[in-house]
Amino acid sequence: MDKNLAARIKNLSLTSGVYLMKNADGKIIYIGKAVSLRKRVQSYFRPSGKKTMSKTDQLVEEIRDIDTIGTHSEAEALILEASLVKQHMPKYNFDLRDDKSYPYIEVTGEEFPRIEVSRPRVKNAKSKYFGPYTDAHLIREALTIIRKIFHFRTCDPFPKKECLDYHIGLCDAPCIQKISRKDYLRNIRNVILILEGKRDELYRDLRTDMEALSRENKFEEAAKVRDQIRAIGALYSGSADVNYYKEAEQLQRAIGLQRMPERIEGFDISNIMGNQSVGSMVSFLAGKPDKNNYRRFRIKEVAGIDDFKMIAEVVRRRYSRLKREGLPFPDLIMIDGGKGQLSAACEELEKLGVKIPIISLAKREEEIFLPGKRNSILLSKESLGLKLLQRLRDEAHRFALAYHRNLRAKNMLLRK
Repeated sequence: MDKNLAARIKNLSLTSGVYLMKNADGKIIYIGKAVSLRKRVQSYFRPSGKKTMSKTDQLVEEIRDIDTIGTHSEAEALILEASLVKQHMPKYNFDLRDDKSYPYIEVTGEEFPRIEVSRPRVKNAKSKYFGPYTDAHLIREALTIIRKIFHFRTCDPFPKKECLDYHIGLCDAPCIQKISRKDYLRNIRNVILILEGKRDELYRDLRTDMEALSRENKFEEAAKVRDQIRAIGALYSGSADVNYYKEAEQLQRAIGLQRMPERIEGFDISNIMGNQSVGSMVSFLAGKPDKNNYRRFRIKEVAGIDDFKMIAEVVRRRYSRLKREGLPFPDLIMIDGGKGQLSAACEELEKLGVKIPIISLAKREEEIFLPGKRNSILLSKESLGLKLLQRLRDEAHRFALAYHRNLRAKNMLLRK
């Protein structure tokens, strides 16, 4: 291998992205994606041990330079790879296929187009195709995420009434005219912009739509577009944020929130026989601890053991201050406890004239309680929405316990 090429490969990033291999004339001869650019490219230059030269060996013989484009996620790398292959048509992207039938994404030419993964022997002249893709599983996963942002149909033919996809938020039911053709085609266009890698154009169009809706006082519709912008950011920002989007979307649906919660604040109380009682509040932003916004409270107004009154005190202190200082409220409040703790917190919010979605999570059965609802909600133990709440609850408990131990230690030193 040429020393300059070897040095270049050694210094490649370990992050995900797309690599473009070039020959001596500077022509792109192969494009691929990688979870780790350096490790993937290095793998091409390891001895295969085979006596005969394979097509991959032939590719390696021609490589004289390598360019890379970093991405934040493997899903983004996959979409970028496909758009670049379509643009440059590199020789070895097709020579290395070994006559396998690789999947495409097909956008049909119907009045309300379907989007699906297909392996066409003969392409439909009325359809648009994106690909080929080398990883069928990953492209299905990416398409599932995209569909949660911009809804589209996959059914063929139209059902007589709305199907399950409508009820779980994956399709807007054009089959029963729940969405106009104009709005539906806007969704399809946005999906195509993602598949073509035209991120900046997509963001620009969405922001234009959101501002226009706001000027027309269509604030609910503008909020939906804003959530789409946030979700697109999650798609392009790596697996952790994509996972949060999945968690938040499940939680939103489970407890009936109007929009996905971006900031959630969780409360817990810690005391031993009523001594050194403290409260904690932790803040999660996009599913991650935002420790700069953690708060701790030494209980001042409650003597003895009364978790309900203690929760009421810390909720009142927290949100009266935010209201007084004109600071933004969270998208959701979670109280550690059951109906009693939730009722106490709700009463304080009502006295303050503050309207924030609020729930409680009871640890024994992991029941979720909602204000004014008699029955609790029990989510599957595998529910991503429940796992988000559990992380928040456990962090609030850890933070409260750490503060309580700190106060007890200080008290013991004073006694000595």
